[in-house]
Amino acid sequence: MRFGVMVGADGASATVDDILKIAQRVEAAGLDSMWMANIFSLDAIMTLATVARETKRIEVGTAVTPTYPRHPSAIAQQALTAASMANNRFVLGIGVSHKMVIDDMLGMSFDKPARHMKAYLEVLLPMLRGEVVNYDSDLYRVHNTQFDVAGVSDVPVMIAALGPLMLRLAGELTAGTNTWMVGPKTLEGHIIKCMGDAAAAAGRPTPRTVAGFPVVLTSNGDAARAALAEPLAIYGQLPSYRKMLDREGLTNPQDIALIGDEATLRAGIDRIRDAGVTDFNAAIMAVEDGAYDRTFEFLASL
Repeated sequence: MRFGVMVGADGASATVDDILKIAQRVEAAGLDSMWMANIFSLDAIMTLATVARETKRIEVGTAVTPTYPRHPSAIAQQALTAASMANNRFVLGIGVSHKMVIDDMLGMSFDKPARHMKAYLEVLLPMLRGEVVNYDSDLYRVHNTQFDVAGVSDVPVMIAALGPLMLRLAGELTAGTNTWMVGPKTLEGHIIKCMGDAAAAAGRPTPRTVAGFPVVLTSNGDAARAALAEPLAIYGQLPSYRKMLDREGLTNPQDIALIGDEATLRAGIDRIRDAGVTDFNAAIMAVEDGAYDRTFEFLASL
C-alpha cells in the first residue's frame, strides 16, 4: 500500500506556498503522493501543476475536481497541461460533487449523476489520449476536437465512486476511485468488490483505491474526536457520505477517523490495507498543538 497526504479536506485556509511546502516535505519524507481537494478555495489542478514544478518524484492528484461546472474539453486541456508540468506524475480525480453544491448553489441540474459521469468520461478519456473526439448525446456534442500536448500521451483518471453505478464506471473505464468517509468494512465488501468485479468483467486490471481518512496521532483520543465533530459534521449530512457511514455502522463522521496512539493508528492502517486499499490518503487534522507534525512523522515512518 502506498502512502500519501491530502490537503484541503481539513478546511484550513492555505496559500500556494503553504501547499508547496507540504509537497516538498512529503517528497523529502519518502511518502508517495499528495492529493488535493477542490472545494471553495484554490483550484486544485492549477495548484498541483505549480507544485509539481518544484518536486521531482511524488505523484500529485486531485481528490476531487467537480465535473458539472467544467466542460470535459476544458478539464482535458487543463489536465494535459498539468501532466506536462508534472512530467507525467499528475492524476486527475473527478467527481459529481453533491446536489447541495451543483443544484442548490450553482443552479445546475443534478439529475442522474451516473448518466452524466458516463457521458463525461466518454468525451474526456479519448481527449486525454490525444484522440480526435466526435461525440453526440443530449448531454454533450463535441466535434473534431483533439489536444496534442508534447510528452503526454494519456492522463490517469479516477472518479469519486460510492454507489453501484459509479463503481461500475470506475471499474470499466478508469484507473480507480478516490473515497472519503468510507470505512474498511465498506471499502472491502462494497467499494473494492463492486469496482473489481466490473473491471474483471471488462477484462481490465484491478483498479486503484485511494482511500482518504482523517488521521490524528494523539494521547487524548476523546478530545481529538470531539474537536473533529464540528469540522466533519457536514459529511454526515450529505446523502452519499451518509450512506457510507450507515453501511459501516457509524453514527458520526468523526468515528471514521483514525485517532489515537501509534499502536491504534497502526492497527487501523493494517485493517485498511487488509481490505485491499492500494493507496492510503491521510488528511492530517491539526486539532491540538503539535498534532500535525507528530502525525506526519508517524506516517513517514511506516
